[in-house]
Amino acid sequence: MFGTSGVRGTVGDDVTAELALSIGRAVGSDGYERVVVGRDVRESGALLCDALTAGLRECGTDVLEVGVASTPTIARSIEPLEADAGVVITASHNPATDNGVKLWTPSGKAFGPKRRESIARRVETADYDLQPWDGLGWRRRESGVLDRHVRSLRKAVSIDDPPSVVVDVGNGAGGITARALSELGCDVRTLNGQEDGAFPGRPSEPTRETLGTLAAVVANTGADLGVAHDGDADRMMAVDDTGTFVPKDVLLALFAREAAREGEGDRVAAPVDTSLAVDDAVASVGASLVRTRVGDVYVAERATDDDVVFGGEPSGAWIWPSETLCPDGPLAACKLVERVAERGPLSELVDTVETYPIRRTSIEVADKDTVMDRVRERVADRYDEVDGLDGVRVDAGDGWFLLRASGTEPLVRVTAEAREGDRADELYEEATGVVDTARS
Repeated sequence: MFGTSGVRGTVGDDVTAELALSIGRAVGSDGYERVVVGRDVRESGALLCDALTAGLRECGTDVLEVGVASTPTIARSIEPLEADAGVVITASHNPATDNGVKLWTPSGKAFGPKRRESIARRVETADYDLQPWDGLGWRRRESGVLDRHVRSLRKAVSIDDPPSVVVDVGNGAGGITARALSELGCDVRTLNGQEDGAFPGRPSEPTRETLGTLAAVVANTGADLGVAHDGDADRMMAVDDTGTFVPKDVLLALFAREAAREGEGDRVAAPVDTSLAVDDAVASVGASLVRTRVGDVYVAERATDDDVVFGGEPSGAWIWPSETLCPDGPLAACKLVERVAERGPLSELVDTVETYPIRRTSIEVADKDTVMDRVRERVADRYDEVDGLDGVRVDAGDGWFLLRASGTEPLVRVTAEAREGDRADELYEEATGVVDTARS
């Protein structure tokens, strides 16, 4: 039922009010006595919130409703409101047809596998602790969570010479970024600022392909940079002062290098598919990269280690553990603006990160589990440096390749990278050959 990003799917098919009611009952029955509930801008979120809240209250849990807000705003409100957990009704960067449920702990970290499995088991077996009339939980509307998040953002950065910024809200819940940057003194222009769960301005996920308008506005207005969010603003991507999309791995490298303290032996957490560009960027300041499974919950889990100062996924999820274990898109935007104000044009910062050729493809297979079992056998026989943390990652010294089964489709995803183009091609051919042999 749960993926690494919670429950997510098509409204009326995978995601229904009945499912939301069941999840609410399960959370309430699992010992969470006080829960924060909020949602992104999708219209379906209102009825799903009603159903989930009813399930929580049926099982004696008190509910603090915060309404429409960004996911990091909601996740960061759990601890100050002295709640045991938080629930966000969101499908994040998915299209308007979808919605979902994501569960959060007071630290800002999403529910991990054990917590998710416990909730899923209760839903699957209808194991609920329904209460009598005098044992029902109460519901209260909470205000002030947005103000609290803005104060946290302003406190987290210092901007002496505020630049001009274009904020593409994407019709989602990330308007808090424009407000925070304005209060920090920046000259802010917004795009797609009207909240609309149909996402009429652009697709919800911020990518090179979907941020064309943002790129054009930055280039044609002389703005210093542009930032963009997905529907619930847990992600943040950027456009530099020339109107050029900042590659995801480069943005990760910039954040990681800035977070690591020179000579302190700090570590940065990032998934197994992270580019060598990030390894080299953190190594340049004496830090190191520790790899995790793909998924922000796994990055956040590793970020709880004392020596991990930053965690990130190239998808646009950025975590500063000293602030919160929730990917916080507005915080990332403020941090990036701070860097530009201190260090100069974003395009010049991007040029300081050396990038390498990377090859990617997806191979359709009949039975991905069987194929991956065969892949593991073949790779173990042929290579010395093999990591099975998430899929199969082979370190070839001057490059690497990764073979991972898709979580939702009958595909094996192939990624290969090296510091030289010819070597990247060789590793790519080796990797696809391993999969082709395994599926034959």
